[in-house]
Order: sequence, then structure tokens, then C-alpha cells
Amino acid sequence: MTVLKRYVLRLFISLKYITANVVDRNNGRIVASASTVEHAIKGNLECGRSCNAKAAVVVGEVLAMRLKVEGLDQGQERGIHVDVNKEIAKKGLASSTKVWGIVNALKNNGVKLILDDDNNSASPSSKY
Repeated sequence: MTVLKRYVLRLFISLKYITANVVDRNNGRIVASASTVEHAIKGNLECGRSCNAKAAVVVGEVLAMRLKVEGLDQGQERGIHVDVNKEIAKKGLASSTKVWGIVNALKNNGVKLILDDDNNSASPSSKY
């Protein structure tokens, strides 16, 4: 039986910015987003030359709040899918604490995440 992955977490991490989007795969639209590009988030962080793991946690917390406002924190009961290993592989190992920072912030704020990792790896919470 194939599991429908309607909502998927997509991350964009550069040296200066971190953006997290939840995408509805049915129509390709972004249903909620948070980014250090936003004035309200950027103003409370020091992301001048590079964003750190703390910035990633803030992005995850803001995204969680926005998902709750939209009523999508449970992914319409199916959850929001994320493949952490794939995200780390695409962003590079140096970004792993940022990826986990976002994922853990979402989980800690009540967002139902479904980890699609092949290895079901545990969160390295001691890294940040």
C-alpha cells in the first residue's frame, strides 16, 4: 500500500539564509513558510554573514506557529513528511544541525512529522 505524502517539508539553507516551506503536493503550493529573510525573524537574529543552528530553531518555531494558525500542524491527520537524511545529503553535512534544529522545533511545538528516513536515524539533539 502506498502512503500518500500530501504535505512535505522542504528546506533551503544557504550561508546567509534559512527557509522552511510546507508544500501541498496535490497542487504544488506552499501552504506555510518561515525564513530568516523575513524582517520580523531577521531582526531578532544575528544572521549577518552566516545563520547558525539557533536561527534554524527559530525558523522551525515560527513555521510551527503558522501551521497551527492554518490548522495544518497535523498535516490533516496524515502528518507532514520529511526525509532528514535526504535533506542533509542535499545541503551538506555542515548543515545537519540546522536541518535537525528545524525538525526538532517543529516536533517540540506539536507538529506531526513523519520521518521518511531509510535509517530512521535519531536526532543528534546534543549538537545544538
